[in-house]
Amino acid sequence: MESSWYYARFASAFSDDAMLDTHANHWLPVDLYIGGIEHAILHLLYARFFHKVLRDLGLVNSDEPFKKLLTQGMVLKDGSKMSKSKGNTVDPQELIDQYGADTVRLFTMFAAPPELSLEWSDDGVAGAHRFLKRIHTLVTEHLNQGHHVSNEPVDLDGLSDEARDVYRKLHETIAKVSDDIGRRYHFNTAIASIMELTNSVMKFDATSDADRAVRSEAVEAIVILLSPITPHITEHLWSGLGHQNSLMDVPWPKVREDALTRNTLTLVVQVNGKLRGRIEVPSDADQATILTMARDEPQVAKFLEGMVEKKAIVVPQKLVNLVVAPV
Repeated sequence: MESSWYYARFASAFSDDAMLDTHANHWLPVDLYIGGIEHAILHLLYARFFHKVLRDLGLVNSDEPFKKLLTQGMVLKDGSKMSKSKGNTVDPQELIDQYGADTVRLFTMFAAPPELSLEWSDDGVAGAHRFLKRIHTLVTEHLNQGHHVSNEPVDLDGLSDEARDVYRKLHETIAKVSDDIGRRYHFNTAIASIMELTNSVMKFDATSDADRAVRSEAVEAIVILLSPITPHITEHLWSGLGHQNSLMDVPWPKVREDALTRNTLTLVVQVNGKLRGRIEVPSDADQATILTMARDEPQVAKFLEGMVEKKAIVVPQKLVNLVVAPV
């Protein structure tokens, strides 16, 4: 019985003379329940039954015990569910001893979204370890090149085109990772975004003070964004960057909206619905300018020869489609 209403008792942990106290109504219902599919079905049935009994007895005010359910997938090995009886289990302690706990955490979160089954891969674990070594290399090289921390916000107008692209990528990544972790619980796509940002920063040749400020902000943000997934190495790197406080006390990075604006946009150009080229246009270009640039694009122009244009469709910030027919 107790396993069906433990969540309410946890909220009343300091009550010694009653099942539940006023703290239960303060904390309930639970915001998110996470459980495996085999366990969750019956347990949730029992929990809902007991919760409604507690409600009818006046011990809780809410109608349901949980607001949201996240059912996680299984861990598979060679296509089969891991099972002691099958002898196909993997001892995580051996991998932790070899690679460290952060590597194992990173792999399990990167291998699949939480609601799908995860196919175990020793090569995947090694790949996760290589990525963490790249993060360590990034921070080390950055420190050797001069870590530039400023209390002033980055001056967007003073950035080179390359620095502006990296800075925009940084804040696009902050927005995506924040949403992936905070709302969607998709750690795999959050990690993929951090990997892309890491590649961009490692290729970035910071030569001016403004460039170095961008690189410093990007490196520190990468460490913070990874910290919920790989807490040990990020704490170590954060200290190496000269900070005395723990990452546990560091605010989550905020998206700088003005950094997301683009001076140019890449548009797909189609002829009769088929991809024929791409054009780079000013972000404030009008439709007439966009159509002229699309028709003049060499890879597109050859498909317009001997044709008459029947219709031109411009989907803002996405594509141009030229509908043509033989003369």
